[in-house]
Amino acid sequence: MRTSFLRTAAAALALLPALALTAPAATAASPSPSASGTPAPANKAGTSFLTAVNLAPGQDAAVAVSTGDYLYWAFGAAEGQTATVDLTVTLAPSADRHGPQTWSVEVFDGLRRRQSCTAGTQNATAEQATGSLALNCTLREVRSWAEPWSGDPLPGSYYVRLSVADAPQPDLGLAASVKLTVDAKGDADNAQPEGGELKAPLVPPAGGGAATAKAAAPEEPEEHWYTGWFSGWNSRWFWTLAGGVLAALAGVAGYTLTRHPRGRRPAHYGAVPPQSGAPQPGPYAGSGQP
Repeated sequence: MRTSFLRTAAAALALLPALALTAPAATAASPSPSASGTPAPANKAGTSFLTAVNLAPGQDAAVAVSTGDYLYWAFGAAEGQTATVDLTVTLAPSADRHGPQTWSVEVFDGLRRRQSCTAGTQNATAEQATGSLALNCTLREVRSWAEPWSGDPLPGSYYVRLSVADAPQPDLGLAASVKLTVDAKGDADNAQPEGGELKAPLVPPAGGGAATAKAAAPEEPEEHWYTGWFSGWNSRWFWTLAGGVLAALAGVAGYTLTRHPRGRRPAHYGAVPPQSGAPQPGPYAGSGQP
């Protein structure tokens, strides 16, 4: 019994070096660039904006998904570029489906504002007998700067969201596969002059895909004769004291205008009525009361 236990322990100790050697090899098994230098396709997708999978420039995505899930990817775009997103969805076998499915693709900028597509099919419906469907979206040209109230595309990260807009309830959860391709054409030389430049991208570029925009030189404020009255650390104290003086003068003037005129009260105002039988001066004198 003891001999069998010792043999088992010795065999386990002998396997430890082999396990130590194979563990790093399993950890390092990650997608690597192909022979042409293009990054290997991403095999994952995020489920929210925070978990979106970043795609490097020229990198595609090939993911096995579940029908009904929200899928997110992120890519970078620089000024002057026009990005096009192409997706191909391979649906589950028609024998397993119970009706048509409608899929939708949306693109958001770094501030999570939905960007409009100038061309492409954002919503596509596949009948039960159809095995796949294609979606695509071409964004507007990325601008170097924009007004704060506008929703123009700016340099930075962009998010792609793929979802199922409509599908029979029994079809939710069926296996499907998605292939995503992002193509960004153009560069800063193609950007039309807008009269300004963005100081920094909306967010750090996704996967290092977009170049950081050049910082615009700050403009010197225009000087006027009254500039010193409304700026500087001492302007606050000046206006506080001036406001206090004006408030005091207004209080004195208001009291002067609204006070009651001064006068003397009547001599017998509120006096006790005179007792009977004793003459009293004033209006009661000589009244002849017994």
